[in-house]
Amino acid sequence: MKVLQGSAFRAICSIIVGALLVKYREQTVTWITIAIGVLFFLSGLISCLIYFSQKRHADDPQLFDANGSQILGTKPQFPIAGIGSIILGIVLAMMPATFITGLMYVLAAILIVGALNQFFTLASATRFARIGLVWWLMPSLVLLVGIIAVVRPSTIASAPLFVIGWCMMIYGMIECINAIKIYRVKKAFEKLAKAADEAMTAEAEDTSAGEAIEEK
Repeated sequence: MKVLQGSAFRAICSIIVGALLVKYREQTVTWITIAIGVLFFLSGLISCLIYFSQKRHADDPQLFDANGSQILGTKPQFPIAGIGSIILGIVLAMMPATFITGLMYVLAAILIVGALNQFFTLASATRFARIGLVWWLMPSLVLLVGIIAVVRPSTIASAPLFVIGWCMMIYGMIECINAIKIYRVKKAFEKLAKAADEAMTAEAEDTSAGEAIEEK
């Protein structure tokens, strides 16, 4: 549940930042830069807090499925995107004037990190569900736009911040959808795996009891 909350908060931050860029891109961006810094600092901080909270439960009993894949008691992923968000948030909030001219590149870097984070999340989800091709398309598109904005910003017409803003809103919506879907599938899979494990344990106990009776 904490992972779901972290993803939802990160998605909301991305949607808010994207909407600000789309609406106010032609006006002064100093306050937008500061707001972006604060939002991404909070987003990264929450991701890191969730990571350390889950890490304390890394020694919980482990549960494996029939294929030998671990589904319970797994170690949480290191919050790469969260640490990146904290660093960028501090820099943007404390030194907005320095980064106003390079704001597009900073946001493009955030898009790239966010897309990579979605790839990692989907890759982790393949342990307990089959991930269709369509799930990989949107992070691929976001990653492509982020790379183009860094390498050849002139390719994104004359309004790169406008395009990046829309991509950030799309990323936020996809992040939220992915988090909800994966959370539900994982919970259902864990419930089935736990029921199967309990059934196997009960069967083993019945077999042992039967053998004990026969010996008598």
